[in-house]
This record gives sequence, structure tokens and C-alpha cells, in this order.
Amino acid sequence: MYLVSSNKLRSLLVLNLVGHVQVEELVRGRAEIESLLADFPPAFRLLSDLSSLASVDKDCLPEIGRVMELCDEKGVEFVVRVIPDPTKDIGLNILSLFHYPRRPRTVVCDNLAAALKLLDEQ
Repeated sequence: MYLVSSNKLRSLLVLNLVGHVQVEELVRGRAEIESLLADFPPAFRLLSDLSSLASVDKDCLPEIGRVMELCDEKGVEFVVRVIPDPTKDIGLNILSLFHYPRRPRTVVCDNLAAALKLLDEQ
């Protein structure tokens, strides 16, 4: 499952990858992200939570890259990723090199509490 939410007052887009994620879910989610970002100011922040991720189909990687490019085009300034299990890292650092030309500041946290604290400090 792929859940998308936002908090416009905090300029925060939140992406949750839950269970086994398939490319069809990501494609539907990208449309939702486009809609949410239409009203976002530039210099927004992105929280990607992989704490409930079981697995991702390998054909999801190009779609994840498209989402990164969309966020980059819309002005993402700060990316916080929650990846408690390093074996669940799906290559986001490598994808970032190719899909975030503006190179937003990126931090990886072990848990959601640490990620939220970091976002509150920014």
C-alpha cells in the first residue's frame, strides 16, 4: 500500500510505503501527489516513511524516480526518510542522484519520532 498525505501549514508532504508495494499503487499515488503539490509553496519538505514496508516490486523503481522528479520540480527543499531496517532501503540514495537535480538536503532516521523531531527543528 502507498499512502499520500500532506500538511500545507507545515509545508509537508508525507509518503508511507506499507506492506508489499506494487507499481500500480505508485502510479495512482503520483496523481494524488501532483494534485496536492499544485497548491504547495516552493521549499516544501518531504517525509518518506518506510517503517511498515515489507517489500517493493523491482518495477517500482522507475515510478519512484518519477515521484522524486516531480517533487524536485515543485521545489522540495528537505527530505526526511524513516528507514528503521537498513535491509528495507530500496536504493533511494542512488535514485536521488539521478532524480533530484537540485539536491535537497536529505536525512535518514531510524524511527518516526526522530524524523518528526527533526522536522520540527527545521
